[in-house]
Amino acid sequence: MTGRQSIVLNGDLGSGKSTVSIELAKRLGLRRVSVGDLYREMAQQRQMTALQLNLHAELDQAVDGYVDQLQQDIADSGEQLIVDSRLAWHFFKDALKIHMITEPTEAARRVLARPSGPAESYTSIEEARAKLHERSESERNRFLVRYGVDKAKLRNYDLICDTTKASADEVVEHVIAAYQGSFGREILRDSPPLLLLDPTRIYPTQEIQGLRGLWESDFVAEIGQAGEEALEPLRIGYTGEKFFVVDGHRRLSAALRNGFKLVPGQLVAECDEQVVGGLSAIEYFRSEVGLSVIYDWDAAHGTQLPLPEHILERTDAVLAGEPGNQP
Repeated sequence: MTGRQSIVLNGDLGSGKSTVSIELAKRLGLRRVSVGDLYREMAQQRQMTALQLNLHAELDQAVDGYVDQLQQDIADSGEQLIVDSRLAWHFFKDALKIHMITEPTEAARRVLARPSGPAESYTSIEEARAKLHERSESERNRFLVRYGVDKAKLRNYDLICDTTKASADEVVEHVIAAYQGSFGREILRDSPPLLLLDPTRIYPTQEIQGLRGLWESDFVAEIGQAGEEALEPLRIGYTGEKFFVVDGHRRLSAALRNGFKLVPGQLVAECDEQVVGGLSAIEYFRSEVGLSVIYDWDAAHGTQLPLPEHILERTDAVLAGEPGNQP
């Protein structure tokens, strides 16, 4: 990336984009613009919650029209900025576009812990999680209808960053390294997005027996000494909800053994895109990620990967006594 570009960040509430964008602005000496702050002010002026304003905007195009024109004017100004906005990536053509993600319960916990305002208020983690999901889906549907773009599609962005366990400072360090060209240069140039993922949330697609002898070798120590940014990017698939390894189980295992908060990855396929053998990312995940694969991986690494829906469906079928279904 070049020093002339702006950095635009999006992500749902609780993903940490405000905290990271503020620190980036300080570190890089750039002006920060927050469209989210503007949106909350608009909600408060109308005596609405942010979710209510989102739902209202699905019917009243004037709400989005005002915000859109503001973002377009900012993008056209040519000023180098840090922009915190859920749709700036659509308006800024020459910018480092960052999409921040977080495990939903962790996002809800963060939102619940911070001071609430008239536009946003929750009484429990369960309520916060449900409302955040509803708000995100409202925005996604509105953007699909109004702009023909899907904010959930990873290929809209240059950098995907999972902030579930990484601190804001760790995220900022990686973002600046990517921005200045010292980290992930080839992926950012040739095949974005560059992924920065929480290794404890990545699913394996091979049996743990394939890693025999790894932990007794020098490989794990060598990975630890080199650090996160020196790790060769994993080849990653994405179902639309879950990330999984296509190639790089040894490196992922070593990263977990060393307690890495983030690991780099290259997106091979997402959702309906083909991985191998004519299988889409969703089909490959369902085919290769089984109950024993997850349990054995968790036991070896001390992780707790949630069982995906296709395994829960099979398990429920077995418990119900349906023939031909095994987890």
